[in-house]
Amino acid sequence: MSKSNLDIYCVTNKRLPHIENTNYKLVGASQNTFPENYINCNSGINIFEKEVYYSELTFHYWYWKNILNTKNSNWVGFCQKRRFWIKSNTDKNKININNISQYILNDPENDWEKYESIICEPISINGAKKVKMLKRGWRDLIKKPSIFFDKSKENILFHFNMHHGHGNLEKAIEVMHKKDKQDFIDYVNNNTYFNPHIMVISKNIILDKWFNDLFTWLHKCESIFGFKKLSGYDTGRIYAYLAERYLSFWFKKYTKFKEHSWFFLDY
Repeated sequence: MSKSNLDIYCVTNKRLPHIENTNYKLVGASQNTFPENYINCNSGINIFEKEVYYSELTFHYWYWKNILNTKNSNWVGFCQKRRFWIKSNTDKNKININNISQYILNDPENDWEKYESIICEPISINGAKKVKMLKRGWRDLIKKPSIFFDKSKENILFHFNMHHGHGNLEKAIEVMHKKDKQDFIDYVNNNTYFNPHIMVISKNIILDKWFNDLFTWLHKCESIFGFKKLSGYDTGRIYAYLAERYLSFWFKKYTKFKEHSWFFLDY
């Protein structure tokens, strides 16, 4: 495999044979046993004991504390087990587990010199089923009934309240950095989409600032949510869910960004 000035780390909790012969740097972030060519994140300065709550952020933290070099000018990217960066203009209908290695992104694209960061193409989070809104979003509907009839009002805050604990995002925002607090409040109240999966490609000098802001905030959030009462889909990985929304906001606020293609491989 040829040397590229793009390093992409794929974080997984189980072996990924279908991409082992690619340029991706594979990271095993779980208690499972991985082949020797997989990177582990339970050495050096780490938060490996929090992996069940922090998910792929366990490796992101390890990368930041142990190998991030701000003098390295390579592009550095992160993806995860089933979600991969792919080349622009790829026909996603052609991708499957047997040919995914042909389509994943290996090199910076020609126009990247215009940008400071690459983030996932966004997903829309409005248009929830009415039954689900009544079951999981009733507290917000009582305060603002118009949400039920106008999907443009099903914003990021409403979506988070429905799926990850009512009021939890607002509690987290209360301990956010002052420089971002009001802007992030506006962001989650005024948008019905975000750039998902904690996937980003940027330069180390920017990633260092991102990780500093992110983990400083999440550490403060631990004083609110702790770990003992976190469980299931709703709150089990709440720190990752918070990071996902914050990434979408942070890179749009602080960098010149481009949205790029990604693919969910269901297997």
